[in-house]
Amino acid sequence: MKPLITLDAAATPDGGSLELHEQDGHFVISLDGQELMHSNSVASELLLGSVGVAHLNPERVNQVLIGGLGLGFTLRSVLDAGGPETSVAIVELLPAVIDWNRSYLTQLNGALLDHPRVTIKVRDVYREICETKPQSYDAILLDVDNGPFAMVAADNASLYSDTGIQFICRALKPGGRAVFWSAGRDPNFEDRLNKAELKFDAIPAKSHEGAERAAYLLYVLELP
Repeated sequence: MKPLITLDAAATPDGGSLELHEQDGHFVISLDGQELMHSNSVASELLLGSVGVAHLNPERVNQVLIGGLGLGFTLRSVLDAGGPETSVAIVELLPAVIDWNRSYLTQLNGALLDHPRVTIKVRDVYREICETKPQSYDAILLDVDNGPFAMVAADNASLYSDTGIQFICRALKPGGRAVFWSAGRDPNFEDRLNKAELKFDAIPAKSHEGAERAAYLLYVLELP
């Protein structure tokens, strides 16, 4: 096996070290030495995209927000499944992740950043959602940190708070859908969704198609 090569590194808001690695044609993003995502294990990211837009009419003009770019697989899935009239806003906190996709990851999914139906915003997705106009999006897909288990930035926990849930619902159109990628089941987050009297499902998600069992969860929230 070829050695793991560090291509670049960037500091997170909480002082951690986010690194991009390459090994034998595959790419890894890690935080302080702990793997966050791998280009060979992207089934859950692809599922996030397809589930997130499955309710959309592909013949209509749709607006989708993706919080967290990562390696770009959720973006690819949304563009593939959302139909030719679906526009996508990517909101990514770390400029380095955008830069990596435009340079090292161009042949992976980075070229999609220049797709005519894609816009990029380098900012905190919680702030973006709080400041957006009501009923702006048909779908909001969040792959931020490890879901409710914040690792990269403590402020990311705001997305999954009572207030964060309220703002997400406010930003969705009637009949809209929000999907939250999570590293595992979070009873506290589920309690907050139940407290808000919101309908949701917890869908198991595998790390890769050949996996025997699911490693992650997608929380799918539906508005009436």
